Amino acid sequence: MASLKDKLIGHLQTSQDKSSHNKITIVGVGAVGMACAVSVLMKDLADELALVDVMEDKLKGEMMDLQHGSLFLRTPKIVSGKDYSVSAGSKLVVITAGARQQEGESRLNLVQRNVNIFKHIIPDIVKHSPNCIILVVSNPVDILTYVAWKLSGLPMHRVIGSGCNLDSARFRYLMGERLGIHSSSCHAWVIGEHGDSSVPVWSGMNVAGVSLKDIHPDIGTDQDKENWKKVHKDVVDSAYEVIKLKGYTSWAIGMSVADLGETIMKNLCKVHPISTMVKDFHGIKNDVFLSLPCVLDNHGISNVVKMVLKPEEEKQLQKSATTLWDIQKDLKF
Repeated sequence: MASLKDKLIGHLQTSQDKSSHNKITIVGVGAVGMACAVSVLMKDLADELALVDVMEDKLKGEMMDLQHGSLFLRTPKIVSGKDYSVSAGSKLVVITAGARQQEGESRLNLVQRNVNIFKHIIPDIVKHSPNCIILVVSNPVDILTYVAWKLSGLPMHRVIGSGCNLDSARFRYLMGERLGIHSSSCHAWVIGEHGDSSVPVWSGMNVAGVSLKDIHPDIGTDQDKENWKKVHKDVVDSAYEVIKLKGYTSWAIGMSVADLGETIMKNLCKVHPISTMVKDFHGIKNDVFLSLPCVLDNHGISNVVKMVLKPEEEKQLQKSATTLWDIQKDLKF
């Protein structure tokens, strides 16, 4: 007896490759993971999205909730599983899993707890997707990107941290609010650690090629009567403020991850402030990952832009590297 499907659809006798060609996996379905998932789906970046987590009920519920919106999406396949086999063949794996940062807790306090979690995650990712690019979002992101690189055995250009992509976005938003200009027309970079020791590059701030430092030489200094230094302080404090108000950050980092995902999946060769190995850049001598402007494509990081920093900016960046190294050197793998 022919089924309804058989009566409706005639089959051509051709062999079809059913595998996905633009698959993205997100590890962790907490607030950040799901914000990443929704942002990725809204940008139509993948032909398959896989979710992985240890909490099976929540995982299945989140998958079903997204699947029920399939009519409104351009991603034909959304799957999930506790086993990493569901992630097989991914081009991009986004890691958001880990212990959540608590109110008042610095990102660096999280580190050893999350290292232990990564020991279980990273080998399984590489086993099933040996050619993937890993994008680490979990905090402290710079140290955990280093950890992911060490545990994965992948070349460093394919292990990336979301780093200061969001810090720079926050910086440009606040800059735009002061100037009454959309953030996309405000050009400014935050580099170094994603967190308390990040470095605002005051010398590089510009609108339409006009250097803010040239027309306001005191910008970012203690002598600045307009107190632009507060803009960077607000960037550093913003995550803590959002955590205090709503319990966690999610939407902005989700959009930031989708921004990076778009550059990778579409091979855009855009420059992003993301976390990579910075040894031998700007006088840094240790194996640390920090954010510098990086050219990103579908193979990962292809190049690092050599920023021309002022001596005090370079000194701050070196201090940022030392801050991370002091913790990183004592990690137990």
